[in-house]
Amino acid sequence: TFFPPDVLRRLFESVGERFTFAPFAEIGVEVDPRETTDAHLEALAACGFNRLSMGIQDFDPRVQAAVHRIQPEAMTRHVIEKARSLGFESVNVDLIYGLPHQTLASFEKTIDAVETLGADRIALFNFAYLPEMIRHQKTIDPAAMPGPDEKLRILQMAIARFGAAGYEFIGLDHFALPDDPLAIAA
Repeated sequence: TFFPPDVLRRLFESVGERFTFAPFAEIGVEVDPRETTDAHLEALAACGFNRLSMGIQDFDPRVQAAVHRIQPEAMTRHVIEKARSLGFESVNVDLIYGLPHQTLASFEKTIDAVETLGADRIALFNFAYLPEMIRHQKTIDPAAMPGPDEKLRILQMAIARFGAAGYEFIGLDHFALPDDPLAIAA
């Protein structure tokens, strides 16, 4: 979605000229809700995309500011609702635990919001704080990082909450609704 919608269409047409897609192919795309317009989603749907994935990380404004990813819940909700209205059959969201300023209570609020989005799959990743290797992480205050005990409590809470919401824990860091092909395959 960093490309304009017309470029996405032309790019997909070019791919389609060189490859044949099975009639019921699952064609997925990763979008950034901060960049994705209705026109982007319409172009992707017209091309045949039927699976949508997007990063959320955390909806807490303080956490978002610390990681330089301002993405209000309403923006994310709009992208998902528009995608569903266009026929996208599956939506995946990515969350990250262990981010700066994240607490058990704050991440629980993010999960409250995520549970209302209707995602078919959820990926829950551990934040790897490696400022000596990842340059942009040097701007993160180390004192803002949750400690290992807090990170573990956040992870345990998230696993329990997604399980209670009907998601199956597929393994490592993925959850899927029972009727999702990933859960069925597991």
